[in-house]
Amino acid sequence: MLTTTLEAILFAAAKPLDIKTLAKALNTNQETLREAIEELKNLRNVESSGIHFLEQEGKLQLATNPAAAEAVKIFAKEDMGGELTRPSLETLTIIAYRGPMTKPEIEQIRGINCTLILRNLLMRGLIEEKDDSTKLQSVYSVSLDFLRHLGVKNVSELPEFENFNNNPQIDQMIRELSGAETVPAEKQIV
Repeated sequence: MLTTTLEAILFAAAKPLDIKTLAKALNTNQETLREAIEELKNLRNVESSGIHFLEQEGKLQLATNPAAAEAVKIFAKEDMGGELTRPSLETLTIIAYRGPMTKPEIEQIRGINCTLILRNLLMRGLIEEKDDSTKLQSVYSVSLDFLRHLGVKNVSELPEFENFNNNPQIDQMIRELSGAETVPAEKQIV
């Protein structure tokens, strides 16, 4: 069961995860996790598997089989060339007007899991992911390609930027996520 859960987490994360983080998330020790890692390597790193298990410098990730690289490249090019879905546009708008934001903050506003949407926007080069030492997790912001595509120099040039960037209802939703107490606007220190 540990191998199955490990594989599912790596699939959902869509980015490299370190062994310590995984051991904590899976509520197991590193030795037991190592056994699951070896089992997953033996299961996935074979010619007949479309998914391969990668490990480097203590980080783990799932990736496509290198033998299928050309087919994946063609598919990704066609898939990424199409129009954005409504959920992707909504997520991109939230990031543009309120970013940089963490995944939980985006999900608090949207009300749904955004893992696949964020991965799609990253693959298209419309957003960037960076580690934020103050929030202790990754934050997402729009990319320079996104700005160039829209023909603006800065997100502040987006229509009604001030109204959405400084929206009290959205601020309240984000505060609720962090567990911070709500402070009436007239008592807030600016």
